[in-house]
Amino acid sequence: MKAWRSKSFILLLVLAFVLSACSSGTKNAPAGTNGQTDPGANKEGNNAGSNSGNNVQGNDGAANNGSVDAPAVQFTDTDMSGSITFWTFSPEIHKEIAASFNKVYPKIKVNVVGLGWEVHDKLQTTLAAGKGAPDIAQVEQGQFPRYIKGDVLEDLLEAPYEAGKYKEDTTDYNWFRWMNQDNTKLLGIPWDVTPGVYYYRADIFEELGLPSEPEELGEYIADADNWITVVETLTSNGKFGMEWRDGPVHWAGDAVGYFDKDFNWLRNTEELVKILDVTKRQNQLKIAPHMGFGDEKGKALVKSGKLVGLVLGSWGAREIAKVFPDQKGKWRATSVPMGIYYGGGGSTFVIPKQAPDENKLAAWKFLEWMQFSEDAWKIFVKWSVQPGWKSIAEASWYQELTNEYLGGQADFALYSQLAEKLQPLKKTELDGKAWDIWLKGVLEALDKNVDSKTEINKIEDNIKRQLGPEIDKLKKAYNIE
Repeated sequence: MKAWRSKSFILLLVLAFVLSACSSGTKNAPAGTNGQTDPGANKEGNNAGSNSGNNVQGNDGAANNGSVDAPAVQFTDTDMSGSITFWTFSPEIHKEIAASFNKVYPKIKVNVVGLGWEVHDKLQTTLAAGKGAPDIAQVEQGQFPRYIKGDVLEDLLEAPYEAGKYKEDTTDYNWFRWMNQDNTKLLGIPWDVTPGVYYYRADIFEELGLPSEPEELGEYIADADNWITVVETLTSNGKFGMEWRDGPVHWAGDAVGYFDKDFNWLRNTEELVKILDVTKRQNQLKIAPHMGFGDEKGKALVKSGKLVGLVLGSWGAREIAKVFPDQKGKWRATSVPMGIYYGGGGSTFVIPKQAPDENKLAAWKFLEWMQFSEDAWKIFVKWSVQPGWKSIAEASWYQELTNEYLGGQADFALYSQLAEKLQPLKKTELDGKAWDIWLKGVLEALDKNVDSKTEINKIEDNIKRQLGPEIDKLKKAYNIE
């Protein structure tokens, strides 16, 4: 993980269900700033993504009864029997899910095994060994590229799963990120979706004469010049509008990914040049303390009302409420500045090919129920897990969820709107190494005031020079011309 992070902040984000990060120059840095963890990075925290803790977010309506917006999925073969093993880094939530599943499928036993973040190493080891894998495993998006080679996972488009019938119920972003390199196989079932969100102190924004209502502020800061006006107002009053000085260009980069399915570099666009220009400008204004809100110094800044804006995944309200319970009612959520829409994390569930054939249908029944049951999602939302399925997100009980910590704001409805704007991208096994090169170039642009277009071009040249041999090797392995 990043060398400048305190251990407390690392654990806070690890427990945030998906990892979120910003800049550093260390080798084991995440592959992106928003949950794209480096497949080779160290795994700090044995309970990564466990979502331990209570429902501090305070959503009302999660236990609503009598919803008339049930998804059009019929759960069949409910008398099926079997026993399946499920490896996960969030066992608490999935034990509750398994218990609810057994009310519908009482004869299928789900053995939930919590392995913390080590689940990824252990799964890779067992898949390579050809034995020892579970029937189902939970995989975080940054770790997913580990498993797309070697034909080790079931293609969920094939029988008996036939998941293709659900494609129109989710976004292209949430569908294609779980496919193999050439997008011909679905190796993980889409589940949650986690857009980037700007959380801010509405009371302080109002005091300073800035737009303070979520919709109004979101529309205002979508314009780069208006965002700079906000930045200037905050800094002139001794406030910080975000945590990380290099944030915007990383959000914009994460919106497109690093490479396409043919390993062509994606981060050389005029839009990224413009965003890097703004990033440099706000860095000169010292808009950010360059530390996380979970660091002791970061906590002090939030508590004192100096750090008044945080860009996090849609799990952010839960974590802010957990760390700063006395600020209940003062925070709100809106879209990320400058109209940037990026994915802030997420997970999938995979079925290893080496799992016993007699268990695979039972495993699929569990996964299918977990994705489309309203009873399942009324549990998930208590843990701030946002559905990636439209049939759930459009249900009235879901749209009406409110968050008392955010002053009664219907934040889940906002998150769903943001998720709809995420563009498809490809996760690759080179993302971690590409991040190191990208980050070094971004920091050079900020620290030496290098022309943005010059630096963006230089980064691409460095990608081609340093990763070219590996790209060529992967193209050959994947039969890419």
